[in-house]
Amino acid sequence: MTGLEVLLLAILVDACLGEPKFIWRKFHHPIVLMGNLIKAFEIKLNIGEKKLRNGILTLISLIIIAISIGIVFDKLIGGTLFEVLVVAILLAFRSLYDHIIGVTNGLRQSLGDGRYMVSRIVGRDVTEMDESDVVRSTIESAAENLSDGFIAPVIWYLILGLPGIIVYKMINTADSMIAYKSEKYKEFGWATAKTDDLVNWLPARITSGLILLSTRNFTSWEIVRKNSKIHRSPNAGWPEGAMAASLKVALAGPRSYNGIVGSDPYINSEGRYNLVKSDINNCGKVLWKVWSLMFLIIFLLAGLVRFI
Repeated sequence: MTGLEVLLLAILVDACLGEPKFIWRKFHHPIVLMGNLIKAFEIKLNIGEKKLRNGILTLISLIIIAISIGIVFDKLIGGTLFEVLVVAILLAFRSLYDHIIGVTNGLRQSLGDGRYMVSRIVGRDVTEMDESDVVRSTIESAAENLSDGFIAPVIWYLILGLPGIIVYKMINTADSMIAYKSEKYKEFGWATAKTDDLVNWLPARITSGLILLSTRNFTSWEIVRKNSKIHRSPNAGWPEGAMAASLKVALAGPRSYNGIVGSDPYINSEGRYNLVKSDINNCGKVLWKVWSLMFLIIFLLAGLVRFI
């Protein structure tokens, strides 16, 4: 199989199976293994007066390990069904969709259940959230993770094959663990945060375009571009802005972390501020539209390669 055909099948497998609990109860998920490795480096090296240097060395070491694993895997299983399974495991579209629908189901039970479900996918304080806050946080997470968890791995697999997708997942996992803007990780996680911004630069903008194309929202690109500049992240504002424009809602805005309420501006401030449960379902429909468009693009590319 060509790499495009592997990717096509992997996208289908991920969409159909997601993260089968009966498997991951018995085996460690690769992301968990990456997390354990990153934690081991952090415990050993996030000490002393040279945290910045140690953080850079940690990142370099993690990338070398990921590249080595990718090359070995490519030699052993390249072009086989085993490669399809590895790539499928490293994609996170179905699990993203299941998580956001889980918030909807939680809200149907009670606001408390909705807060609990959203706490599983966001890092902000949830105890004082009303329904609109829960829905807004869910949609923001869906837009950002559509890029980080699905489009970016696809892009890096297309560019560099198995080494590319494994290196990306290693960097992105490290970013989620050691790149917090806190005193503990300010220096140690600096290189990881900057590198994560770099590897997500292109995927975030592609995700934004795919959202607008899949929803036939051809007139909102300038709105998205302007709103992306006011987001705290150099990348997350692009898919969030596109999702906000497509759903005609306002996202982001002030939010609480560790008891401190920030003053973030709203993304798409012209949109609707009072969000309801059905907005999550509408967001889910957009996710599947983007999935279908990406699948179609890969299908056409695979056919073109075969034809040539």
